[in-house]
Amino acid sequence: MLIIGEKLNGAIKSVAEAIRNRDGAFIRDLASRQLDTRADYLDICSGVPEEDADVLCWMIELIQDDHPDVRFSLDSPNLDTILTCIPLCKNPGIINSVSLEGDKTDRIFSVVNREAKGQNDWKIIALLLDETGMPDTVDKRMESFHRIVKKAAEYGVAMDRLYFDPLVFTVATTPDSFLNFISASSRIRSEYPDAHIISGLSNISHGLPSRKTLNHAFLIGAMMNGMDSAIMDPLNRELLGGVYAAEALLGIDEYCIEYLSAYREDLFGVQK
Repeated sequence: MLIIGEKLNGAIKSVAEAIRNRDGAFIRDLASRQLDTRADYLDICSGVPEEDADVLCWMIELIQDDHPDVRFSLDSPNLDTILTCIPLCKNPGIINSVSLEGDKTDRIFSVVNREAKGQNDWKIIALLLDETGMPDTVDKRMESFHRIVKKAAEYGVAMDRLYFDPLVFTVATTPDSFLNFISASSRIRSEYPDAHIISGLSNISHGLPSRKTLNHAFLIGAMMNGMDSAIMDPLNRELLGGVYAAEALLGIDEYCIEYLSAYREDLFGVQK
């Protein structure tokens, strides 16, 4: 399971305040705590459109000073911001995200294609979303999936670099959100068994109480239906424990080696 730490996001009140005050100590501490768990990448999102690139560049330089091996997920609706930040990253990361809206896919694929020197190890989160807006059916998601796969092939971007997000909406307003997600995931897996499937866990619970409970349930159910990566809170030890438990149950963690190691290191905080 590939885990992208979600906490460095300007939509979070405490992070927004740290960004506003350029509180480097806060940002560095939050980055370190996520990397000390099991975050493979750190998602960084400014939440400040008018200073987007400046904020992300500041965060990249701060965190890389402490963690030269860190890998970032560059999270911005502005492709110019992402293109500005890519050269600052010491290690290939993830572009979060592309879709079929406008020329996003063409611009990103042209930058990270097989001929792009030094940038062809970047991964890409691909939203199953086209120019008509948010999909309301599984068939609509699959149409976008096939179009993105075709376009990736045209640019020489290998399938194993794409992380497909079938999109999940809050169950508060979309009762079949989870069912649509796992249905799309299953169809993708049936066509491309090795395809990567990702989601931002917290979307499922937006606007509802006890969000961690719903996020945990979504994580387990989605992993059981093919999701192999997630943008999530790695500091939530119960959620992290769910990852290890699901990997053990699915046979991904053979003989429970990773589960036992995490238990000994107290990564998921259960009573011994």
